[in-house]
Parts: sequence; structure tokens; C-alpha cells
Amino acid sequence: QVQLVESGGGLVQAGGSLRLSCAASGRSFSSYGMGWFRQAPGKEREFVAAISWGSGNTYYADSVKVPFTISRDNAKNTVYLQMNSLKPEDTAVYYCEARRYGWGCTGAAYNYWGQGTQVTVSS
Repeated sequence: QVQLVESGGGLVQAGGSLRLSCAASGRSFSSYGMGWFRQAPGKEREFVAAISWGSGNTYYADSVKVPFTISRDNAKNTVYLQMNSLKPEDTAVYYCEARRYGWGCTGAAYNYWGQGTQVTVSS
């Protein structure tokens, strides 16, 4: 079992950057695929980015492919989401999700998630 704690959210102006972190408890972090999702007010949760276990392959939603980068540091049990060129439409609660020996671009691909961190982008 793994527990996830997101951090790094906040208020930023359009065009600015933030780096989100997701710290995982437990062992065998390197065997977990990790994903970032977000949910804006009144909208459904949507996929943002994912990184596989093992080889560290990455996959992004088309809307964030260029300015966002997902990475992981297995020695620190942490996955990151570097967000550049932020836009007001990126405003949402960002969630980290995990699944052992699995990954994907839908919520069904994961079975652990954190409490989320708020990102607000002002125009």
C-alpha cells in the first residue's frame, strides 16, 4: 500500500511556472506507475501526465504536452510535475495517482491517490 501527499500548488500569474511534488510513503516506489490528474470547478477530473514504472516512459494530455514535464526520483519516492507557461484554464486541484506495475491515462488505471493541491492561475 502507498500513501501520496501532493505539494507545490499556489497562486501564480499567467505565464508563470510551478513545480508540483508528490511524495509517496511505503516501499517499492520504483514499481509504481504514477499519474497526475486535475479537476477544475464544475468539471470532471482529467488526465494531465503519466510516467511508467521501470523505464520511466512518459505520456501527456495533448493540451499540456509542451509546457508540462513529468519526472520521478525513485531515491526520494517522489514524482514531479513541472508546469511552465501556465494559463488561467490550468486552474484546478491537481491530484497524484499511483498503481503498482501499471500506468495509463484514465483514473481506472490507478488505485491510489492523494488529497490534491490547488493551483490557481490569474490572468
